[in-house]
Amino acid sequence: MPAQSRQLNLNLFIYPGGHHEAGWRYKDSAPDRVLDIAYYQELAKKAEASKFDALFFADGPALADNIRYASRFRLEPLTWISALAAVTERIGFIATASTTYNEPYNLARLFASVDHLSGGRAGWNIVTTGDESAALNFGFDRHPTHADRYERAGEFVDVVTKLWDSWEDDALVSDRESGIFADTDKIHPINHIGKYHRVKGPLTLPRSPQGRPVYVQAGSSEDGRSFASRYAEAIFTAHQTLGNAQEFYADIKARVKSVGRNPNHVKVLPGISPFIGSTEAEAKALHDEFNELTQPEYSLQQLRRIVDADLSGYDLDGPFPRELIRVEGERGASSRFHVVLDIIERENPTIRQLLHRLAGARGHWVQAGTPEQIADNIQEWFDNGAADGFNVMPPYLQGGFDVFAEEVVPILRRRGLFRHDYEGATLRDHFGLPRPDNTFSQPQKAIAELSSHRVRSATDNWAASGDQ
Repeated sequence: MPAQSRQLNLNLFIYPGGHHEAGWRYKDSAPDRVLDIAYYQELAKKAEASKFDALFFADGPALADNIRYASRFRLEPLTWISALAAVTERIGFIATASTTYNEPYNLARLFASVDHLSGGRAGWNIVTTGDESAALNFGFDRHPTHADRYERAGEFVDVVTKLWDSWEDDALVSDRESGIFADTDKIHPINHIGKYHRVKGPLTLPRSPQGRPVYVQAGSSEDGRSFASRYAEAIFTAHQTLGNAQEFYADIKARVKSVGRNPNHVKVLPGISPFIGSTEAEAKALHDEFNELTQPEYSLQQLRRIVDADLSGYDLDGPFPRELIRVEGERGASSRFHVVLDIIERENPTIRQLLHRLAGARGHWVQAGTPEQIADNIQEWFDNGAADGFNVMPPYLQGGFDVFAEEVVPILRRRGLFRHDYEGATLRDHFGLPRPDNTFSQPQKAIAELSSHRVRSATDNWAASGDQ
């Protein structure tokens, strides 16, 4: 079947022990290899052989307090992907980094370095960090509020963008005859003075192959949606039903259009965690086998982190006590909170049933079926305004990915939904995204000249404060 014009985007989301909370206990998993770089290099090569767009890496700046029961520690993503870029050629890498617990200049240097050294294959998953315990690792007495984190994130991304643009594309000359290595007229200080950041610039590196790494965002709250409409080029989201996914998809595309951006240049990528069997019964039995490996103490702790309800002492096979759930405050602003609340109100599960629903992928879409059924579900969401592609979240590794790559991907190809080979070299190429204009180059330079008085004022402020 010939390929249709619109193609799925597929990322492999790597969690060291797999995405099911008990995945590390499954007989075919490899928990002894979660600190072995060769393990991840093998996965990267497999995903590239299957022509996936990217590998996706989560991160968090604090150790989960449930590490006793699950493989939930994380390697630092930029270090991680540097080792994987060295053994691959085309596949992209999306690394999570917090705007709350980083500084723009350091993060801009790190991502620019990876984008250069990988030949333009880097993406930044922009998060504001919801884990309150992270504050104590960075010298803060308290975690910033949800609204404050997003306000800081907007300024943070603006600063990083200006730093990545601080070298114009042709600033690096390398002219042996003239002896000019770089055209300093095309390297610009950014002179940023804002509420959260003071950054003079320019960056220490030329503009990267993609212009700037791809901006990815994870979060579906009201603040998250507003932020995504301004900045995101790909959005990682969690939905349980086609209807909810369609609502989110339509809302995001409308918001993107309303701020003057092209909706086709923002990819909506829900998570999917597939349990695959030769028959539907076999797939469901596999899912049940994983759920039987869960440990209620861990599962209850996970649920409490999401909905702030202590269910210890309750009968796990009794109805979920809906009266414990409070929508007000910080929890009510969380998109994952509302995913769980939707499951409770729509399905009226017992506590144990809810724990099993969340064990598979922390609120992402868990599917158990044959390869054909998994492909059908993917196509239904893709064809009906719910997704531009998916972050594939195998319940265990490496076999959970192997069966998807070997059994589901060929079906998607036969239906003309997924590529047979890469058509470009960068992550932007894979996602069909344009290389962004440099904000210091024409025609933007004329705009910059109109506000030159503000730049001079900012520079004077720097001189006065001695921060030159």
